[in-house]
Amino acid sequence: MRCPKCGCLDDKVIDSRGSREGSTIRRRRECLKCEHRFTTYEEIEHAGLMVVKRDGRREEFTKEKLLGSLKAACAKRPVPAAEIEALAENITDRVTDEFDSEVPSKALGEMVMARLRELDKVAYVRYASIYRRFEEAEDFLDALKQVEAKSDTATFPLPGI
Repeated sequence: MRCPKCGCLDDKVIDSRGSREGSTIRRRRECLKCEHRFTTYEEIEHAGLMVVKRDGRREEFTKEKLLGSLKAACAKRPVPAAEIEALAENITDRVTDEFDSEVPSKALGEMVMARLRELDKVAYVRYASIYRRFEEAEDFLDALKQVEAKSDTATFPLPGI
């Protein structure tokens, strides 16, 4: 690893820690030449996973693009950046576990919308408006009705009421 201060390639690892999910390793390093300390992060590379778009095009799946779309949906919302990054990490792990080489954009989009709906309703509607290509005001109203719909479908009336 190249030292960011002097450019030397010789360093030693002082400390290593894994993330909670186990997908990232944080390493604290010290340059052997100037003794500058710096931090690096290592993560598993999910190479080769392709997203199959609606029109049949294929594009490489990247966590950075997913994170960018999540940040855009959550812009100016009270959602901590750490939660957005954890959501991107979680979706990336799930996608790479469920799909070997290709993931349909529909499956990825539905996965993102389901998680955003739990996280922030406004972010969900923003993402859904792009993903589902809303063109009319009625499209927004339909999405809002889905947000308002109770997810508990097994509610039974109590006897005698």
